[in-house]
Amino acid sequence: MQLSLRKILAVVAMTAAGSGQTPDLLAQRPVVPGTGSEIVGVADDFEDPDWNYIPRNPKSTEDIDENQRGPMGRTTNGRWYEGIKRGHPDIVKRVSTPAGGLPDSSGSMLLQSKFTGIPNKPSGKMGQDDFVANVQYRLRRKLKVSEVPSVTTRVFLPPVSEWENRTGPHFGFRLALETTAMVDKESGIGFFKRTTREMGNEIYWPGMFIEFENKNQSKKESDYATIRIRGNRRGKDFTGPQITSTGWWTLGMSVTPDGMVHYYASSGVDELTEDDYITSQFPYDYRAERFRTFFYNVCSANDGKRWSTAFVVDDPKVFVLRPASKIATQPSESTQR
Repeated sequence: MQLSLRKILAVVAMTAAGSGQTPDLLAQRPVVPGTGSEIVGVADDFEDPDWNYIPRNPKSTEDIDENQRGPMGRTTNGRWYEGIKRGHPDIVKRVSTPAGGLPDSSGSMLLQSKFTGIPNKPSGKMGQDDFVANVQYRLRRKLKVSEVPSVTTRVFLPPVSEWENRTGPHFGFRLALETTAMVDKESGIGFFKRTTREMGNEIYWPGMFIEFENKNQSKKESDYATIRIRGNRRGKDFTGPQITSTGWWTLGMSVTPDGMVHYYASSGVDELTEDDYITSQFPYDYRAERFRTFFYNVCSANDGKRWSTAFVVDDPKVFVLRPASKIATQPSESTQR
C-alpha cells in the first residue's frame, strides 16, 4: 500500500508543479478501472458462437475525404459499430481465445487491417481504423463523470516475429469523452461562410497505444515496445512503461469527478490493482464531463502490401462506481475481492 500511495502522491505533485496550483485543488485519488459495478448489456465477451460482424463495405473515410460511405457496419448483437470518422478494420471476426487467456473464455475478437485509409487506395502513410463499442446508444444516455466510469480490456500481443515490420503505433485502446470548451462554429453559405469561436460541446479521445520500435529501422540490437499515453495537458503523447513480454495484457482507464483520466496496465489477465497504475492526466487541458464510449484503433503502414499486426481482444467491460440512475449492473470481481 505504501508503494501505491507514493505513486499517487508523486503524480499529483508532478501535475501541481506544472500548473502552479496546490495538489489538493488539482486531482482526486485515482480509481482502479473495474472498481464498482459492471454495466450489464454493453461491451462483450464474444462467447456466442454465432457472433458476427456485417461490414457493409466500402468503409467510411470521413477524416480523409469527407466520405462516410453509409450505411455503417455493425455486429449482429448490436454491441459494436464502424467508426464513422475512419471506418472499421478490414478483418473483424470471432476467433478461439489464444492460450493463456481468461479461464472461462472460448471466444475473442480479432482485429486486423491492410488498407487503413481510402479502400483499395494505399497512400504509403500510416493510417488507422476504428471499432467502436455501442455504449452510449445502448444505455440511451451518456455517463456523467460523477458516476466514476471506467473500462477494462484484455489484449493479446502475438510473438514479435508476427508484428508488422514497422516502427510506430500498432494498436490503440481509447475513450470518447465530452467537455465544454471553445469550439469552431461555421455559419453562412458559400462565399459568406465564416467560422467563429464559442463555447460548446467538445469530444476528445484519450487513450493508450501499443507502440513498436523495429530494430531494423532503429539500428538497435533488439525490437522494443512501449505503452504510449495520449496525452498530456498540451495534447502531446508521451512514453509510458515498456512492454517486456508478449501474450495477454490487461489495460484500463477510469475517469474521476474532477474530469481527470487515469491509466493502468499489467501483463496477464488478472484484474487491475493499484500497483498497475501508470499516470493521471487532463488530456488537452480538458476536464471531462461525460463518458460516451470506448473503442479500439488498428494501425498499419497503409501501403497495400503489409497487414497490420493481428491483435486479439477479449472481455471488455464498462463499470460505474456511483450510478446516477437505474441501469442494470452487477458487482465487479475486483469489488467482490
